[in-house]
Amino acid sequence: MKRCLNLQTSNLRSLYLAGDLTPVALVEYLLEQEHADPGVWIHPPEKERLLKEAQILERRRDELEHLPLYGIPFAVKDNIDVAGMPTTAACPAYSYVPEQDATVVARLREAGAFPIGKTNMDQFATGLVGVRTPFGPGRNPFNREYIAGGSSSGSAIAVATGLVSFALGTDTAGSGRVPAAFNNLIGLKPSRGRISNRGVVPACRSLDCVSIFGLTVADACSVLQVTSGFDKADPFSRPVLSGQLNLKRAFRFAVPMIDQLDFDGDQEAARLFCEQVDRLQQLGGEKVEVDFSPLFEAASMLYEGTWVAERAHAIQTFRKEHADDLHQTVAEIISRADNYSAIDTYDAYYRLKALRRRAEPIWQQADILVTPTTPTIYRIDEVLKQPITLNSRLGYYTNFVNLMDLSAIAVPAGFRLDGLPQGISILAPAWEEPGLCELAGRLESMRPSRLGATEYVVDTDYPASLPIYTQAGQSLSVELAVVGAHLRGQPLHDQLTSLMADFLGVFRTAATYRLYALDNTVPPKPGLVKDSNKGASVEVELYRLTVKAFGQLVADIPAPLGIGTVTLEDGRNVKGFICEPWAIHGAREITQYGGWRSYLTAPAVQKAITQE
Repeated sequence: MKRCLNLQTSNLRSLYLAGDLTPVALVEYLLEQEHADPGVWIHPPEKERLLKEAQILERRRDELEHLPLYGIPFAVKDNIDVAGMPTTAACPAYSYVPEQDATVVARLREAGAFPIGKTNMDQFATGLVGVRTPFGPGRNPFNREYIAGGSSSGSAIAVATGLVSFALGTDTAGSGRVPAAFNNLIGLKPSRGRISNRGVVPACRSLDCVSIFGLTVADACSVLQVTSGFDKADPFSRPVLSGQLNLKRAFRFAVPMIDQLDFDGDQEAARLFCEQVDRLQQLGGEKVEVDFSPLFEAASMLYEGTWVAERAHAIQTFRKEHADDLHQTVAEIISRADNYSAIDTYDAYYRLKALRRRAEPIWQQADILVTPTTPTIYRIDEVLKQPITLNSRLGYYTNFVNLMDLSAIAVPAGFRLDGLPQGISILAPAWEEPGLCELAGRLESMRPSRLGATEYVVDTDYPASLPIYTQAGQSLSVELAVVGAHLRGQPLHDQLTSLMADFLGVFRTAATYRLYALDNTVPPKPGLVKDSNKGASVEVELYRLTVKAFGQLVADIPAPLGIGTVTLEDGRNVKGFICEPWAIHGAREITQYGGWRSYLTAPAVQKAITQE
């Protein structure tokens, strides 16, 4: 294989910081890469445009420390708008040239990243195979006779073959996870509405998610960090909530019951899944077999029910005027919408609600779900002979995820004896991406693997979680311990949610602190003071914010509170709310309650509040 540059984000960043690489030099290198299959690009890299982008970045060199994705190249699935580049959704007759970037692309540019080109896909994001396109099938970089997965085929191949550091896809039925499994990549499917869909050609608007393909967990999570956030211009955008998962200690993970596991006769895929289950157990996980039937029943509704009508709705005008321009298989699938009525739609909606209720006990038995990403992988000629049947089989473990409002991350599971990669998926309720990324990072570090199909190996020294660090050790995000009015359910908690802070869990400080109920503060607040001689452990909540968000929060903190360094029970030092010593004179000490929340809920305190 032709030697290529290691495009892992941490490597490029270290080269930029050391002055050993410039954006112009990187663009010149990328333009020389000609080893990709023709089926990768729909709108390929353009030299003049890319050099202009690189020159603009070089003029911003002094901002490098504050731009987490400075000079990082990425690819964009061709159903996501990039200003000045055609958007076709793999249908030339549908083509238009947008005047502005999709929100997700705009946020990446603001973070210093730059788009290289637009990638191939199953037409109108209808498929999991990557062959339903007039631009040529996506071929697997490990064996060209096999599919690369879809619908985001080109985006996955571009990352796997070293053309870009990461890529954007979309995921409605698994399009951001299936190609990740087949290309030895991370496929991060966020909660619905976490990343804005403004500027994305819809497949099923109520289910669509912008997804991320990364070489490593850390790369994918760094992209999620800068692209997350509410967008009032997108009616399906949702305010980002804090997750509750803490998988750093013992956790329970659910797998389908043995008779529900389906590998389509592929013993190698079964072997790799079992190996990953063993690794999760080594990380402290307890395996629990549960009944996945409500999830699999929901999965069957996506293409065999009325949601196909939502696909037809997305292109209804185009379909009427350009029926002959649709890919034959795509047209056949979307035509099923004509068989459903409005009453059928409500029947399906009610059935899905019932299935969600039936699935609730699963979350009482386990913290996360773990499945194969796909049962197996197929050759291109097999898919062309059975285009609908084999595509449906690939969605067995993925189709239910968005219908059930889950978050997911697809992780490489190793290689079969024939050299093809397989993957597993880790699933959780919405908003639990931080916990999923942390666990996926630990799983990744247990088995250092190739970066996609390149010759490089994952750099396990790089933090595989949501924080972003430079090689010089300078954090581009901040962990903050809150002790009082910013706790969940307290009056100032919205200051954290508005800044898109990620909830990391409930922790305790080292036994060197004292806590006081401060006088005359609105809303009521506690004061945390360090006392190495008479201190105790105090409960705190830990959050992660970008450096910019942290600065915004600190600017509004009134005296006598401030931000200092707080030592946690596990020995870590994090930033946290502390109190100036003068303010505790005459204040009531409440250390004995163990934390602000316990103090507020104590019977004597509740009685006093009621009397007031």
